[in-house]
Amino acid sequence: MQIDTESRLGSNTLILHWVVGIMMIMLLASGVFMEETKAYALYPWHKSFGVLIVLPVILRVLWRLKSGWPPPVREYKKSEKILSKFIHYLLLIGTVVLPISGFLMSAMGGHGVDFFGLELVPRNPDPANPMEVVPLNGSVAGIAHELHALAGSGIIIGVILHTVGVLKHHILDKDGTLLRMLGVKV
Repeated sequence: MQIDTESRLGSNTLILHWVVGIMMIMLLASGVFMEETKAYALYPWHKSFGVLIVLPVILRVLWRLKSGWPPPVREYKKSEKILSKFIHYLLLIGTVVLPISGFLMSAMGGHGVDFFGLELVPRNPDPANPMEVVPLNGSVAGIAHELHALAGSGIIIGVILHTVGVLKHHILDKDGTLLRMLGVKV
């Protein structure tokens, strides 16, 4: 297990960053698409990948708690440090809140949660109209829905700011931050 240094990031950091990052972007893109187009057929896939991402998210949070934040490749201004920490915490917290709120929204809303065909929480059909569902707890489902939307928006903003920051480091500062995130020793 490699530790994170100014010149190189360890394999745990790299793998967890890219797995969680790519999966989150895919889930966000599919979530926005489903919301905009009402593509209900994609919901089982979205839920399954949402459940799947929980393990790497938990591992990433535990790794971050154990190892701390990677040291920067160089010294930065105080404002850059504050903005960087804010964006990293926004992304880290968002990646925890998003799948949990999605799970609660679906489960408590009566829609159930499947994991690639394995029923984790059963659907709660309305006896009078089996095509409709009865919420198990409408209040929790509603709060989870709002949290899911808020966390999704927060992560989208965070990813944009994170990408802008990475490009600033690479193009303007030429400091090796992007190369280090790609596994290259700087």
